[in-house]
Amino acid sequence: AKKDEANTNAALPAQTTTEETVSKPVVRTQQHTAVAKRKRRDRIPERPNYSVNLWSIVKNCVGNDLTKIPISVNSREPISMLQRITGELEYSFVLDTAAKINDSWEQLAYVAAFTISSYSTTTTRVNKPFNPLLGGTFECDRTDDLGWKSIAEQVSHHPPALSTYAEGQGRTLYQEFTMTSKFRGQYLSITPLGYSHLIFKNTGNHFTWRKVTTLVNNIIVGKLWIDNVGEMDINNHTTKDVCKLKYLPYSYFSKDVPRKVTGIVTDVDGQARWVLTGTWTEKIEGGPVEASSGRHAHSHHMETRNMKLLRQRKMPPAHLENMYNFTQLAVELNEMEPDVAPTDSRHRPDQRLMEEGRWDEANQEKLRLEEKQRQARHARETNGQDPYKSKWFKKQHDAFADSDIHMYTNEYWECKQKQDWSRCENIY
Repeated sequence: AKKDEANTNAALPAQTTTEETVSKPVVRTQQHTAVAKRKRRDRIPERPNYSVNLWSIVKNCVGNDLTKIPISVNSREPISMLQRITGELEYSFVLDTAAKINDSWEQLAYVAAFTISSYSTTTTRVNKPFNPLLGGTFECDRTDDLGWKSIAEQVSHHPPALSTYAEGQGRTLYQEFTMTSKFRGQYLSITPLGYSHLIFKNTGNHFTWRKVTTLVNNIIVGKLWIDNVGEMDINNHTTKDVCKLKYLPYSYFSKDVPRKVTGIVTDVDGQARWVLTGTWTEKIEGGPVEASSGRHAHSHHMETRNMKLLRQRKMPPAHLENMYNFTQLAVELNEMEPDVAPTDSRHRPDQRLMEEGRWDEANQEKLRLEEKQRQARHARETNGQDPYKSKWFKKQHDAFADSDIHMYTNEYWECKQKQDWSRCENIY
């Protein structure tokens, strides 16, 4: 099939506003307003030349959940998990394209390409982000240049869980992210458990998916390297279409291109409608199925036409290699901004000290913050207080995933406008 190198980096979205309810997100039409673009930083202090010995941390943890193991800043990157998850919106322009497509199969193909994009930097960003403190938040308002804004909150500590909500051009994206991680002797296995939801205004399509397993290799000796493996089902609950993605495990003996991903979009009857192929590091191409043996997903041969580029990796500036291999958006995430909530990750002192290269002080501050969190939990239990309740999200049943989820209450941005942070606790 002839490849059409269509440019997915089309015009970025303009400002949008949405108005949601807790029970059912509703995507509103976008409204254009004149917003002055701010100049954002393009670098942070380079990473100090500290040695990292993960083996000394995990050698006694074989088979155990590592989310409960304290880890110094030496093996981290100076952003929180709230910020790391927000950084997945670096490829939001793929969703901008999807939001303009009325064909549900093609729209699903672009959604699949977006989900794959979240893994593009994992080959180089091997350091762990900071575990957010309970009640920690992170807002990211990029309506002036990227056309979206998001809010994230750490809603649970045991088990660690965060919820995010993002408004964009004709779409709503929200998720609850939690995971388990275990050391298997040769590698570290990280398994995400929460679901992501995406709703488009133009089609009304509601998509859900779960992330695949990430493997961190060479924990004991050698250079760390990461692989993403497994299968991901992206379900369209409106049309019952499904995209099945397969992340093929790396093999030294395989003739396949490394880090390969394949996908098939099927309709409600199981007929193959679109195919995708590429890698989770570089690019994903896709095209509609023209003919196959019965056109079912299990067919061994499918003919496609008009294969086109759905997503291409954006290469970060070369100077960021010594800055934790951050992308340009990652560099901007922890830049201090006025009027954010006092619980925002930008205010976290140990994380800020680490970014400034003051690692010894950062480690001491990290111990203080963790002890303060333990004392707050102990006080709630001793005084018979109710368990912690999130400030910007409300726990409810997720009918699509048949599990609980914390849904955004649509109050954060109003409180920010009023600078009313009375509900926020002093966590730092």
